[in-house]
Amino acid sequence: MTGLALDLVGGQVLRPGTGLVRDRLSFADGRIVEPPVGRAVDLSGFRVLPGIIDAHGDGFERHVAPRRGAVRDLAEGLAAAEAELAANGITSAVLAQFWSWEGGLRGPDFADRLFHALAGLRDKVATDLIGQLRFETHMLDDYPSLPDRLAGWGVDYVVFNDHLPHDRLAQGRRPPRLTGQALKAGRSPEAHLERMRALHARAEEVPAALEALCAELSARGVRMGSHDDRSAEMRTVWRARGVRISEFPETRAAAQAARSGGDAIVLGAPNVLRGGSHNGNVGAAALIADGLCDALASDYHYPALRLAALRLVREQALTLEQAWALISEGPARVLGLDDRGRLEPGKRADLVVLDAETGRVGATIAGGRVSFLSGAVAERFLA
Repeated sequence: MTGLALDLVGGQVLRPGTGLVRDRLSFADGRIVEPPVGRAVDLSGFRVLPGIIDAHGDGFERHVAPRRGAVRDLAEGLAAAEAELAANGITSAVLAQFWSWEGGLRGPDFADRLFHALAGLRDKVATDLIGQLRFETHMLDDYPSLPDRLAGWGVDYVVFNDHLPHDRLAQGRRPPRLTGQALKAGRSPEAHLERMRALHARAEEVPAALEALCAELSARGVRMGSHDDRSAEMRTVWRARGVRISEFPETRAAAQAARSGGDAIVLGAPNVLRGGSHNGNVGAAALIADGLCDALASDYHYPALRLAALRLVREQALTLEQAWALISEGPARVLGLDDRGRLEPGKRADLVVLDAETGRVGATIAGGRVSFLSGAVAERFLA
């Protein structure tokens, strides 16, 4: 591992167990070290916090496809997304890509292209970019090839979704937004509807197929999560399959079932900022207050992680250490990243420098490499 060797002095450092203390933080060869290394940067007026870890986000979509056909080179789009991640203090990011009947940006062909581009870019940027496949459970024909596809991409994280409008399909009614969705997929509305109907008709095959697929993925060491758990019963079923992460549970009962079963709970940071769910589900802040959250995720808005943590300190009586853990130490634990999430010797030099007054990002360092530098902090680093 390579990178700078610096002593950050004069600022407040968020130390595990003690909170903010005026201290020196030193790093060299990509790791936090105990003794000083010789070159000091004065960060008086700033805070040094663990780098933010995004447990789930699809904000990269606007970089890889801002308009249909506008970005041909997905690696360039991902590089632009990495720059935005760094500007928001994020040092590790899970990029959540669909494998879905919805087609277009969420279709299998696009997923294959994106993960190949990600594999080629990962070692060329400072931010640790982690692929996650969001797999639609009714894509039954793709089950046999999925484990080998994941291995070929170097992706070891799968989250299961089911976005088929089953109620409408069962009633023989046209789903909402059909025409727009079909156009995005490059299909006629009629063809798109027929695709949904065909998948819905095979719903009874899905549970047994999932049992076999989850067993195979578990044997290969793939991390698995379920998205939008609606009930305690649903979470119990997923846990029995070895799916131990509950992403964005829609009800308190589902979140409580996850906690009781020892499963990890990931909630959306934008939900915290809005003060509730945009579609009427249980509010993230209320679950956090009851200890029903292990990690916050950007979902679709990268600035939301930092802003949500700071809002929890202002409005929910959490200490900065407690709130920041939801975007650093907590997601590190959920993702099995034991080498990061806390500012202590031996850990990766993943950190973010915030203005103590405004809370804005002045610098982001990932693995000892500068990924973002701005304003007064940049002047001090370059002096």
